[in-house]
Amino acid sequence: MFLGEDLLAWLVLALGGALFVGNLMAVVKPPERKRSDADLDRAPVFRSLAMGLVGLVAALWALASLL
Repeated sequence: MFLGEDLLAWLVLALGGALFVGNLMAVVKPPERKRSDADLDRAPVFRSLAMGLVGLVAALWALASLL
């Protein structure tokens, strides 16, 4: 198979990890300045934590598949 047998698991691990870390950082440390008037002061906490949880589940599932 092109690029290995476990390509899909590696991609899910990378995307799930990025989703988890990105949403967690949006809640913990929001940007210091707004780029435009349409930007929010803070990230929506519930939505960010829910999407972070989805990313964590995906990353853990992919890691379990690889091991």
